[in-house]
Amino acid sequence: MSDASYLHDEQAPRISVAAPSDYFALLKPRVMSLVVFTALAGLLLAPTPPHPLIGFASLLAIAVGAGASGALNMWYDADIDALMTRTRKRPIPAGRLDPETALAFGLVLATLSVFTLGYVANWFAAALLAFTILFYVVIYTMWLKRWTPMNIVIGGAAGALPPMVGYAAATGEINLASVVLFAIIFMWTPPHFWSLALLRSEDYARAGVPMLPNVAGEDRTRLEILIYALALAPLGVAPWLMGFASLAYGLISIGCGIALVAVAAMVFRRREGDAARLAARRMFLFSILYLFLLFLVLVVEQTAHIFALI
Repeated sequence: MSDASYLHDEQAPRISVAAPSDYFALLKPRVMSLVVFTALAGLLLAPTPPHPLIGFASLLAIAVGAGASGALNMWYDADIDALMTRTRKRPIPAGRLDPETALAFGLVLATLSVFTLGYVANWFAAALLAFTILFYVVIYTMWLKRWTPMNIVIGGAAGALPPMVGYAAATGEINLASVVLFAIIFMWTPPHFWSLALLRSEDYARAGVPMLPNVAGEDRTRLEILIYALALAPLGVAPWLMGFASLAYGLISIGCGIALVAVAAMVFRRREGDAARLAARRMFLFSILYLFLLFLVLVVEQTAHIFALI
């Protein structure tokens, strides 16, 4: 090959092989759906619900902000994603999307989401959304995730903020009820992700991510899961005890809390072989069901209350 043809090949524009589904994957749609769902619960707690169009536009802006966070997370974590079985098929490590495009995509969406929320709702909610994105991308992704086994504990604040953002979008402020919803998600995050870490400890070790099982050991992780479950169970009942959820919510949250502690105790007791992996998997899956049921009941109750006022 001549030098001229070599230079021609080097300077040829790169052809993107990314499909629309790859851009959608950058948004972390499962995480986005959880963000929207919990933000909706916060929005519906407002004493006076916003106009439906404003509420919808606010939730859309929050969803886009969550997607932007996911895209920026995948941009920065592309190196460790390539080393982990669970993440190596993501668009960037798989080579379907270049990092620069993902970065630009995430930044544009982040900016659009914040300014849209400020315009359609209020600038306090927009500032809270901007803080959520910055916390997840800068504090969690760029710092905590790679440097401390407490990454999930502290970083969980980013995932817990959507109910406060939703309430702020409707009212221009936050209240104790939205803080309680924040606390529930904040306490839910560590046992949820540590149960996954028990299942994927080899992946995290290969990538050099200091998850708790790799740093403190699996037995310490099982103990921490049980401790957090014991703290979360009564906290999950707080919306009923504080009067912004019904008796039905109270009974469901009590039942779910007891079940959550029972599953966590199973994780603590079963420490070897397939039984240990099965217990960790059950904890991971049930924790999703636990949070979904609690917020589903809140959303249904608040929606019914709004329709009763019409």
